[in-house]
Amino acid sequence: MARILGVDPGSRKTGFGIIELDGKQIKHVISGRLLVGDGDFANRLKQIFEGLTDIIQRYQPDIMAIEQVFLHKNADSALKLGQARGAAICAAVSQQLLVHEYSATQIKKAVVGNGHAKKEQVQYMMTVMLQLKEAPLEDAADALACAVTHANHAALDSLTNKLPAGMRLSRRRGGRYSR
Repeated sequence: MARILGVDPGSRKTGFGIIELDGKQIKHVISGRLLVGDGDFANRLKQIFEGLTDIIQRYQPDIMAIEQVFLHKNADSALKLGQARGAAICAAVSQQLLVHEYSATQIKKAVVGNGHAKKEQVQYMMTVMLQLKEAPLEDAADALACAVTHANHAALDSLTNKLPAGMRLSRRRGGRYSR
């Protein structure tokens, strides 16, 4: 059984979600968001680091999956997002977690089937896939989707490692076996 922490970084709101893998079953453990407000930027980064460190210590995930920074129209926003992401990565690494990164397009494609899906579609899919009673907040849904994406990638990697010698999964659409 493995626990995966997904993180959707933000300089004011950082989404988090933890799922548990039990064989092929994915179970929701907890999700939410860290609200760090409008105060001093350095203090907000500290709150992200401390908040995620606390979550890691409480729920003991084995791995962290985090969304990569995408290019913003505003360079200042992209830099702040990158720094928030850095605070999250430092929290994970300080607790000896491996960190895996996925683009927003990879995440949306993995959980919705469309790399340009809307936030509402991601929320809906997380509600359905994880059998939640209500839709998670946008940030939490994105974090859960990141964790689910890693779970799917990890399952594919383990399948690839179990193929007979000389065989590999084709990168073509349809996932046929090839030599």
